[in-house]
Amino acid sequence: MFRYVARSAAGKHLLRRGYATESAPDRKVAVLGAAGGIGQPLALLMKLNPLVSRLALYDIANTPGVAADVSHVNTRSEVTGYVGEDQLGQALEGCDVVIIPAGVPRKPGMTRDDLFNINAGIVKGLCAAIAKYCPNALVNMISNPVNSTVPIAAEVFKKAGTYDEKKLFGVTTLDVVRAKTFYAGKAKVNVADVNVPVVGGHAGITILPLFSQATPKANLPEDDIKALTKRTQDGGTEVVEAKAGKGSATLSMAYAGAIFADACLKGLNGVPNVVECSFVQSTVTELPFFASKVRLGKNGVEEVLGLGPLSDYEKEGLEKLKPELKASIEKGINFANQI
Repeated sequence: MFRYVARSAAGKHLLRRGYATESAPDRKVAVLGAAGGIGQPLALLMKLNPLVSRLALYDIANTPGVAADVSHVNTRSEVTGYVGEDQLGQALEGCDVVIIPAGVPRKPGMTRDDLFNINAGIVKGLCAAIAKYCPNALVNMISNPVNSTVPIAAEVFKKAGTYDEKKLFGVTTLDVVRAKTFYAGKAKVNVADVNVPVVGGHAGITILPLFSQATPKANLPEDDIKALTKRTQDGGTEVVEAKAGKGSATLSMAYAGAIFADACLKGLNGVPNVVECSFVQSTVTELPFFASKVRLGKNGVEEVLGLGPLSDYEKEGLEKLKPELKASIEKGINFANQI
């Protein structure tokens, strides 16, 4: 029997979320990009999750050291490090969940197109390997721009004949985490009790927090709602500026990625009513992909939930985000279909 004993506030929070389990089925999780700024803390957080029995850490360099370090943590999962493309297949074989934080951060002198082309190429290659070695795994896409990398993954899987829209997720959980934190601070309520759906996409104005649906209800004035919305949309920039150009939101992203992966594992294990926001194939709007609340289950997506009632401000935000999100989705599809 495995028992996870929480010694820290963070550990107790994980227990509160239902992280701990006494008899969980074997589950293999891979982190692709495990030696990076998001990948390392994400690897540690997944090692703390007792729903994971095997943890595969993959990157193009430095993974043996990360794996050795994380493997010393006294929790259930066995950790193995894989380095280089020739070991990618081994990392992926038998995976139930694959988390992809791989990619490069934007560097001085690099245009957004430069960054897109590099990261899109990385994602395309990794997804081709997933299609070959673990076509039934749930894929959690963290690599930015998520609004484009999820459509890229879908196209790669379609070409390989393995695409299942129920098993591909863009991880937008950080937007939800930020919205909860900022709302709790402004409303002066306990953040652990807060819930805020965030819909749309995962960049700038495509991020639409639905504060009108936030619980507990606080009846904040419109000016506060607008300021909270903008802060949620600009959360990544806030961190980049605070780090003075020497990093981005790696730690909070790793936390958000671990929360979403945990939800996926719970769904696979048959825990009922697991609901998280995610960027998935959708008919909620006219766009082919859209983030909204999703019920997770044994096959991945059990149900894509609707938007619910929107305030006038949110309806306006929804219409404003659609052209930008549509362009990002098309950019990803076009990239994936280049020869």
